Amino acid sequence: MKNASLNGYQMLLAGLLASSFGVSESFAQTAAAPVATAKLGGDFAPTSAAWRARQGLYYKRNWGVEIIGVKPVSSGYMLSFKYRVLDPEKAKLLNDRQTRAFLRDEATGNVLSVPAMENVGELRTGAAPIADRTYFMIFGNPGKLVTSGSRVSVVAGAMHVDGLIVD
Repeated sequence: MKNASLNGYQMLLAGLLASSFGVSESFAQTAAAPVATAKLGGDFAPTSAAWRARQGLYYKRNWGVEIIGVKPVSSGYMLSFKYRVLDPEKAKLLNDRQTRAFLRDEATGNVLSVPAMENVGELRTGAAPIADRTYFMIFGNPGKLVTSGSRVSVVAGAMHVDGLIVD
């Protein structure tokens, strides 16, 4: 009788282990699959499907924005963070130039700030947000510290957008 219950336990454990491999394998395929959505704001590719499923809804509900992504610009010496405003009242914080914004590389801890040009000011949108418009923040990337494929976080005041992958 003792061997029969042990056998059942071993079979249950083997079944759980086998099913976890199938789940992790299918999740890896889902995360690596290209996103089949319309491109927003030029040639920006949206963030990964897995990120959108987990985090995208949070930013839509709580901050009134749809995160488009982070992309190297200016030969990689700058990074452009783009977002589309859904609720202008909730998204005010992102366009407020008094709010300090920075981008952090999650692997290395490098922190990049929004550069301020002499005649232009900070390289970010400062106008009052309007629904269904795409806005940006440009972060300086001296020495190309952050490269394509890096996982980054964008912080603007109390808003933290974690786990973005640079296109």
